[in-house]
Amino acid sequence: MKVVILDTGCANLASVAYAVQRLGYDPIISYEKNIVLSADKLFLPGVGTASAAMEQLKARELIPLIKALTQPVLGICLGMQILASLSEEGHNIPLLGLVDGNINKLDTKGLPLPHMGWDQVLAKPAHPLFRNIDSDAWFYFVHSYGLGLNDSTIAETEYGSRFSSAIQKDNFYGVQFHPERSGKAGAQLIKNFLEM
Repeated sequence: MKVVILDTGCANLASVAYAVQRLGYDPIISYEKNIVLSADKLFLPGVGTASAAMEQLKARELIPLIKALTQPVLGICLGMQILASLSEEGHNIPLLGLVDGNINKLDTKGLPLPHMGWDQVLAKPAHPLFRNIDSDAWFYFVHSYGLGLNDSTIAETEYGSRFSSAIQKDNFYGVQFHPERSGKAGAQLIKNFLEM
């Protein structure tokens, strides 16, 4: 199976690659069109700001390429956020528009930002991305913005208010947390994605 980690120019690619390698796969890190299109599974990692991420995607001519993908794609952290329509971070930056909803600053009801550390993820029962993971497992987060609950939500987390901690629409999946930094549960989630 060909596993590709999309080199977005705004991600910690090594930690995702290492997590995939530990499961026995040999991922390719690339943004070359032919390699990306021939992948069986794709990871879309991202860290930083939405505006910087979209600028990098535009510079690398990845926006139309990502939108054309039909194979399973897993967005991680900012990689999940850029699947949405707009981001409040940077005055309503247009995103990829593959998942309904906008990215807004977390309404933490006074809890500190960023939302950083381990938190509980309540997944929809029987969703294949969370197979063999406790329905109230804990994952590692680092973010200040998030996607509200909507029809694409497959897991949620509460930090002052509830937000989507995992989403799916068609072949696009996203997790707001970092599975590559989330121990056994994170490794199982990556394994589940690769075995879908």
